[in-house]
Formats: sequence, structure tokens, C-alpha cells
Amino acid sequence: MSTVTRRIGVTLGLVSAMLLSACGGGGQGGGGDPQAITVWTADTLPDRVAATQAIINRFTQQTGIQVKLVGVEEDQFNQVLTSSAASGALPDVIGSIPLSSVRTLATNQLVNTDATKAVIDALGPATWNSRALELTRDGDRQLAVPSEAWSQLLYYRRDLFQAAGLPAPTTYDAILNAARRLDTPERAGFVGATAPGDAFTQQTFEHIALANGCQMVDNAGTITIDSPQCVAAFDFYRDLISNYSVPGTQDVDTVRASYFAGQSAMAIWSTFLLDELAGLRNDAMPSCPECAADRTFLAKNTGIVTALAGPQGTAPAQFGEVVSWAITSDAKTEPAQRFVQFMLSDGYTDWLAFAPEGKYPARTGSAPGATDFVDTWEKLPVGVDTEGPLAQFYPQDVLDALQTGPEAFSRWGITQGQGDLVGASLGELPVPAAVAAVTSGGTDAQGAAQQAAASLRNIQSSLR
Repeated sequence: MSTVTRRIGVTLGLVSAMLLSACGGGGQGGGGDPQAITVWTADTLPDRVAATQAIINRFTQQTGIQVKLVGVEEDQFNQVLTSSAASGALPDVIGSIPLSSVRTLATNQLVNTDATKAVIDALGPATWNSRALELTRDGDRQLAVPSEAWSQLLYYRRDLFQAAGLPAPTTYDAILNAARRLDTPERAGFVGATAPGDAFTQQTFEHIALANGCQMVDNAGTITIDSPQCVAAFDFYRDLISNYSVPGTQDVDTVRASYFAGQSAMAIWSTFLLDELAGLRNDAMPSCPECAADRTFLAKNTGIVTALAGPQGTAPAQFGEVVSWAITSDAKTEPAQRFVQFMLSDGYTDWLAFAPEGKYPARTGSAPGATDFVDTWEKLPVGVDTEGPLAQFYPQDVLDALQTGPEAFSRWGITQGQGDLVGASLGELPVPAAVAAVTSGGTDAQGAAQQAAASLRNIQSSLR
């Protein structure tokens, strides 16, 4: 799930009152007011739009700057961006965008990197998570202002592992051994995404593949997903799914359902699972036999692993998303900077409070060395139908693991300067197609890697 959408959990809702056709760009959003700005957000769930508007109202009260908020669905972002840029109707600020969208903006020279840098300089670069800043930079250009992050995690039944004397599943060998030992007719050893045409499958496999040093592309722009490291990653995932998982295609909903029903010992999902796992959403309630008497049973008996290690990887690695604010090339610079600065300071806690389980603060504190934003995040209530802080449901080691996650983040193509390729590949999703083929027995690991590589090379050629 990129950004904080519930594509891993809840599909983004269309905010009909904020259709793009009803809005103007940065130069048109305020009816001639030189200070009025237009802000796009990909956080389009109605409750989040309302919460964003409440923060904006405070900003306007403090500054007098009028802000027009427009919801843009994540899967429509590139199309809407292209048409708006062509018609001179860019907004001033774009929020809740993933790393691939940040790179798309930069590649097309649609971001004001000087304004973005000025915001970070004003608030203090040392107040940010260093990896978040690194992932949103290109050389000495600051492409966006990182706001929050979510992590891809491996969830495992701590009680079952302890009873079997198994170590935490942090490596390929430990994961396979645990899946083998804990797989029974009633309970799968592991569940993970296999659906073609699904970004969740790519995020899951990328998490697995990064652990083994598998990269989609190298620094020279050469497609490398058919490398030995990637072939081994495909083979590892094939083994897990074919021998120790549930039959049939698995997607975001079935993976969660299997783990929630107590029918799997391990699962890969994002941090957005944490509130549901604790029994805080009536529409996604744990249903394991023990959960009938205690809805928090799974939360109490679940461990998490952030970074994983494969035999060919040089260091443990983890898929994670950094979500950012961007100031566009057509922005009214001064009010746009003031708005983004407000969202990372006075409005920051309220922004994180939308969904703390998926919004780990990229800005750790209000001063260098301070951790007040992280400390507040730990206490923010999570959940929808029932609320409570993460610390109420999870032990400190889980919270500690979440806090160290962003430092280990790695991403295909982003640091290699191939953000456009990543964005285009998420439109066609050749990697999920290859994952589906290898896990269904349609091809072997070498064939899956070659299939993905051929498709990616065709996409890359179309971008030139």
C-alpha cells in the first residue's frame, strides 16, 4: 500500500465533493487571492479528509491563508498530474504521496526543490529521520518534505514459535524452517500475497527480495531482476507458497483473514494491520478460536520482524514507504512553504493521529536530538470502532521494532534514480504477474525472473 491508503486494508474512498474537475490549480485556487493555495491529498477517505480540513482551518485562522483541499485518488494520480501540468493547473502543494510519485514530479521538473529545502532548513534537517531525508533527495536536491512512514512487516505467532522452540523468523532459513515445522492440515506455515495485478503482491515480494540483495535495476539503469539474487528470491517464495501455504490465489484480504482466523503461523502485511489485529475495527475483527473470549489474543501473541536477511544479501533489508509533501514548480512559494511547515509542526500531531499504525513520524522531534513527536506517536489512539494507544495492546519490543524500521528501508529503483520506471511498473505490475506464475506452478524461478525482466525492459524502453 503506498501512502497511508488502506489499499492494504481498506480501499480508498472517492470524495465526490472534491472531484478534480471542480478545482483549479495553484494559480486559480483562490479566486485571485495572491495568498490562497490549492492542496491535493491522496488521503481521500472521508474521515481523513474531514480531519485534514480541520487542520487546514487552524492554519487559516493563524495565517489568514485560504487553502482549497482537493482529494485525488492514488491510482489516478499520474493521469491527473499529467493533464493538470499540461493545462497549467498544478496545485501549490501535494500531500500523502509515495516515493515513486515524488520521483515522477522531479523527473518532469514539477517540484520546487528550493522551496522544499527551505522548509526543511527552517525546521532543522537534524529533526528528521536521516533515511527519510535520503530517500527524498536526489544528490543535493531535496525533492520533497518527508512526513511519515509505514513498514512492511513479517507477523508471526510468538506463542507457537516459543512452544516449538523456534527463533524469530528473521532469515530465509529461519522462515522456511518455521513454516515447515508449524505447517499442519489446520494451519498454514505462512501466508503471503500471490495475486497478479495487485500492488500488494509487489510490496510483499519486494520485501522478501530486498533481503537477498535482489534489485530491480542497478545504478546504471540496467534491469537486474533476473540476477542470481532475484532468482533465489523467487525460488524461496515459491517454496514457501507451494509447500507451506494455503491453496489458491492470495491477496490483501485473504492473507489477513487467514492470520486473523488463526490459520497461519506467519504472514506479511504492513503496519496498517496493527489496529485491526488488536480488535479495534468491527469490519476486520480477529476470528481465531481464542479471540472469541479475548479480542486482543492475537495482538498479545504476535511478534513482528522488520528487516529480513537472505543468504545472498549483504545486510538485512526491509520494504517501507516514506510519504511526503511536495511543493510544485507553479506554487505560490511563500504561502505554500508556510503551509507545509505548519503541517510538520503545529499541525503534525493531528496529521499523524489519522492512522498512527501507518504514520510513523519521519520528523522525530521539534529540535535536534528531541523525540517528542515519536513519544507522542506512541500514545496516539489507534482504531476505528474502539480506540487505544498501540502501547495498550503491544509489548515494548514491538513498538521499538516499529521505531527502528525506517533506518532499514530500501526500495527498488528509488535510490538508483529510476523512480519513473518504478512508477510505470506499478501501472503494469509485471512483478506480481511473475510471482503469480511461479507460485502457481506455471514456471520456475528462473522463468519468473526472466518474465519480469523482459516486461520491465519493455516498460523502460517506452519511457525513453
